[in-house]
Amino acid sequence: MARIADRYVLREAAQTWFAVTAVLLLILVTNQFASVLSDAAASRLPKDALLQVMGLTSLQYLTILIPVGLFLAILIALGRLYRDSEMYALMACGIGPVQLYRPLVLLAGAITLIVGYIALVVAPGANAEVRRIAQEMRTRSDLSVMEAGRFVSFGQADAVVYAEAVSPDGRLRNVFVQRRNEGGVEIIVAAQAWQEMTANPDVRMLTFADGRRYEGEPGQPQFRIIEFARHGIPYSLPSEIAIADEPESRSLGALIGSDDAADLAELQWRLSAPVMVIVLTLLAVPLGHSSPRQGRYAGLRAGVLVYITYANLLGAARVWLERGRIAPLIGMWWVHVLFVAVALLLLANRYGWWRRLVMRRAVT
Repeated sequence: MARIADRYVLREAAQTWFAVTAVLLLILVTNQFASVLSDAAASRLPKDALLQVMGLTSLQYLTILIPVGLFLAILIALGRLYRDSEMYALMACGIGPVQLYRPLVLLAGAITLIVGYIALVVAPGANAEVRRIAQEMRTRSDLSVMEAGRFVSFGQADAVVYAEAVSPDGRLRNVFVQRRNEGGVEIIVAAQAWQEMTANPDVRMLTFADGRRYEGEPGQPQFRIIEFARHGIPYSLPSEIAIADEPESRSLGALIGSDDAADLAELQWRLSAPVMVIVLTLLAVPLGHSSPRQGRYAGLRAGVLVYITYANLLGAARVWLERGRIAPLIGMWWVHVLFVAVALLLLANRYGWWRRLVMRRAVT
């Protein structure tokens, strides 16, 4: 009977976890899609890497989504069992809180391994790859980023380029360019423009055909106007800026061997993700208790409040550790210990462990 009950509870929790996590991930991806599109429209990300960036950023958020998904799934699954009086039937067969933890710990153990691998290995690599893509985009300041009908910043100079149309071979039609220099403003209007390579790989030549060039200082009546059949302007590509080795992108080995407070905080933050899976599983069983009249989602309100408090305390502990206000030995571990104690107190209160202890002392 115990094995049948274990399989039943395990299946109910696993199916609910998969559904809840999928919904949370869909919401995140939808929100992330708008943010990535905004970056691509502002030429901060290459358009051919949108799906890759979305996938990489989603991997980073899985360390948060999977634990909270499991927590909510257990609350919902237990709430349904209580609502349909199935939990009382299980209790009549000798399935108590300790036995109830058996299948849930199996599920939580597997998920802990997954979350640990993502938090310690996958997410830092994804973060570094997103930053590399953004850095690559900053160095791609040539006509490949041009789009018809959009103003685009160009080169290292304070220049803006607009083209009414862009042909498949990269030629621009009805071009407008504005550049600022020490002497004022330079504006070029041309029928066509295209890019040419130079002997220097870091320098490009933007060549215009059939246009005019206006030079002058804003607010002054004197302007110089030059008509040309062909005119070229050299521009330098942005120099590659070294990507800062931030803690979020560093490998696990580098964090372990570091004494820097920020690295220690990042290491404990990553380790907190799998630890949180176990702690939230302990909390979910007493919080998921409800009467048949309370409904399936009775424990969600308290569960969400507990999770928000848990997550905020972890965030505060991380900041304190980064600023050296708390010893690394204490770090963020005190938050996990606190909520393990809360789970034990809830279990003792929910299942009458205090009353049993008092009665035993009274008998003796």
